[in-house]
Amino acid sequence: MGGHDFVISNTTHAAYMETPPSPACRAGMQVLLRRIQVSKPEACESGTSSALVADAPVVSEKIQSSSSVRLYRPARTEQDTGPPPNGGFRAWLHVACSFLLFFNSWGILSIFATFQTHYESGDFFTASSSNISWIGSIQCFMATVTGFWAGPLYDLGHLRQLLLLGSLCVILGHVALSYCNTYAKVLLAEGFCIGIGSGCLFVCAVSIIPGYFSTKIGLATGIASAGSAIGAVIYSIVASKLLDRIGFDWTVRVIGLIALATLALPVFAMKIRVASSERQTFIDRSAFTDVPYMMFVLGTLFAASSSSVMNTYISFFTERSRLASHDMSFHIVAILNAASLLGRIVLNVASDHLGPLNVIAPCSVVTGIVSLCVMAVHSLAGVIVVTIWLGFFSGVFVAMPPVGFASLAQDKGNVGTRIGMGYSMAGLGYLAGAPVAGAILRSSSALDWHRLWLYCGLVSISAGVIYFAVRVFRLGCKICVKG
Repeated sequence: MGGHDFVISNTTHAAYMETPPSPACRAGMQVLLRRIQVSKPEACESGTSSALVADAPVVSEKIQSSSSVRLYRPARTEQDTGPPPNGGFRAWLHVACSFLLFFNSWGILSIFATFQTHYESGDFFTASSSNISWIGSIQCFMATVTGFWAGPLYDLGHLRQLLLLGSLCVILGHVALSYCNTYAKVLLAEGFCIGIGSGCLFVCAVSIIPGYFSTKIGLATGIASAGSAIGAVIYSIVASKLLDRIGFDWTVRVIGLIALATLALPVFAMKIRVASSERQTFIDRSAFTDVPYMMFVLGTLFAASSSSVMNTYISFFTERSRLASHDMSFHIVAILNAASLLGRIVLNVASDHLGPLNVIAPCSVVTGIVSLCVMAVHSLAGVIVVTIWLGFFSGVFVAMPPVGFASLAQDKGNVGTRIGMGYSMAGLGYLAGAPVAGAILRSSSALDWHRLWLYCGLVSISAGVIYFAVRVFRLGCKICVKG
């Protein structure tokens, strides 16, 4: 029997469908199918063998023979559809690649405070604080709204194409930025081009991890997201040291060269493990009726708004309040992101044991309280202390939402679409956060820093309250429950 070829006739198939085989036959058929060779219908007269092929529980492709009888054989695929390995060289290699993607997406986006301070000097172009902050806001918004179309493409297995597109936009965006000399050109190059590229890289970074980890997803995501903190530290130091030495043009070109070197490994080494076998749409309509999911999106929107205010104005606040020199104000951004590095790893490890909602909710509230404390700061030491606390607890705003979206997605093959949709809606917080804060800052003749930090703190606390509501909706009011 092992040397026979098998075909399907319409009569045999109909008879077989009425009397399906036993489970033992199904198990044996798995082994037999590997030995099947496709031939002409005249090569075999075995109806039993035809039945085994007809019930193949695997993805098959149709082959037309010369007598119009349809033949089926298993399609070869390299995808691993088993449970996530939760470790091993391949899994941790993808964590390292995700680290580099975070390094060159949110790591670059997080240093806009350095550019905000540089643009505020008026040496490059003249614009108000609110208008300048629109560059960083649009940059972050484009990075999140890109997930609207990048998420479904990822779910269909187009990882390599997204990595190439994102890398090109980030690198060429910095090259274009080096030749810009007006507000509009900077907005196009830095706001849109780099923002879209960062969004493609970000979707790949957060969507790849759930395919390789389940019980250790918090740790893996925390390590990967630490790349944005380290990237922000390195890029902010590079910018602050080189701006006065080689000028703005070559500074952004150096940043582009660093991105080119560090994006090579992800582009060539990353491989999607689980892709959806169904046709994807850009919108998963079931998400809009998923109450916990939509509430989590709203909380992430408020968290994004608060985060954009901190990243945009902490350096400018330090310099304009005459609490530090111009050079030291740049280092405040590095301190913020260095503290965020520790927070992302420690708090994400805690989420593996406590659950993402039990971590992100209280951390959001604490971040809001610390933001309110900035109003009482009148010295450099005070700025450094609150910056460290802000960085540590606000790290969850970048590292934890992907874990939350993944935990709320029932279909892991659809996680890219869910993450993309969630960030597309939550990205409105990045779009509005810093410009609204800039308008508040300039609402009086003098810079009103008290109102700005009040706005930042209340928005962050509101995010924490919403996350608590999601937790109660899913798990009730029980305290000692992982969620």
